[in-house]
Amino acid sequence: MKRISLKLLLIATLLIYSIPQTAQATVSVSARSAILIEQESGRVLFEKDAHKVSRIASITKIMTAILAIESGKLDEKVKVSEKAVRAEGSSIYLKPGEKIRLEDLVYGLMLRSGNDAAVAIAEHVGGSLDGFVYMMNEKAQQIGMQNTHFANPHGLDDHENHVSTAYDMAILTRYAMENEVYKEISGTKVHRAPNPTETWDRVWKNKNRLLTEKYKYSTGGKTGYTKRAKRTLVSTAQKDDFGLIAVTLNAPDDWNDHIQMFETAFSNYDIAELLSKGKVKGIKESHYKDKVYLDHSFVYPLTSEEEDLVRVEYRLKKLAPNEEDMRDPIAGRANVYLNDQQIASLPVYYKVDKEEEKSFFDLFKNIFTSIAGVNEHG
Repeated sequence: MKRISLKLLLIATLLIYSIPQTAQATVSVSARSAILIEQESGRVLFEKDAHKVSRIASITKIMTAILAIESGKLDEKVKVSEKAVRAEGSSIYLKPGEKIRLEDLVYGLMLRSGNDAAVAIAEHVGGSLDGFVYMMNEKAQQIGMQNTHFANPHGLDDHENHVSTAYDMAILTRYAMENEVYKEISGTKVHRAPNPTETWDRVWKNKNRLLTEKYKYSTGGKTGYTKRAKRTLVSTAQKDDFGLIAVTLNAPDDWNDHIQMFETAFSNYDIAELLSKGKVKGIKESHYKDKVYLDHSFVYPLTSEEEDLVRVEYRLKKLAPNEEDMRDPIAGRANVYLNDQQIASLPVYYKVDKEEEKSFFDLFKNIFTSIAGVNEHG
């Protein structure tokens, strides 16, 4: 996917406060609830009842996986309990008392949707099922999943209050995809794990058919199904520098729903670099001229019609920061607007030149030397 040059001589940072503007693409999906967002900016490109609270089945395991990964215990051996082995539904056929690496459990969780793996992970990472569920809900609140409540680590219909929304699951997936270990596991087609009681390895093939056979741009995701939730699916796709996240809940034709959403977005949007890393040029304030910068680029998905609707406003302090402060103080903010709706606000930093720094240090050195001389002769 080519980058659009908007000829905005601007500079940026990824430390942003983004308010993604929704742009509805023309898509028809079978799902009761659906959403499509761009990975980096979080912009909503399509939604259908995305905030409707619903049962979510095994896409729950995205939260279980990221908590296991963030625990820092992936190399630890987990002793499988009787409770884990008795978990209903899909299984990786763990045996009571066996010891298996936590990392292998996460692969079994994500690729084969093992409910036994989910319970074993929860007991090891959270100390108990209840302890792990508490962690799940704490993390949900931290990352902004406002209409979600987890009651188990696997998504089975054993609690009435285990619910979320397509929007919240997109938030969770966007968060998880920032973790390189999660990205690797989610995008793995086949994983081999040692089998302690047999002479052969366990071999797990990913159930996500978008990844394994149906869609060449697929990079991962998680499938789900229960009798009450019906088919649920989270998937990710990448084409050049354009990353997408799709979520469908209760979708009879979910594979095609996701392919249609992805293809529509890839056809109608390009990733535009609205701000580029480096010095900010064209600043009118003389005390900031050639001395302010942004430390990351900012990119955003745009249609060709939207390119001319983007503008950037710099709001800088009236007085320059004290140049004796060498901590790169914030000089103001760069606010990015699309059709008069703010989509990002980025800090602009003031940078003291190296020569200026040297002159200040020399000045301080001379002052201290003079003071020391006075004290010595005083």
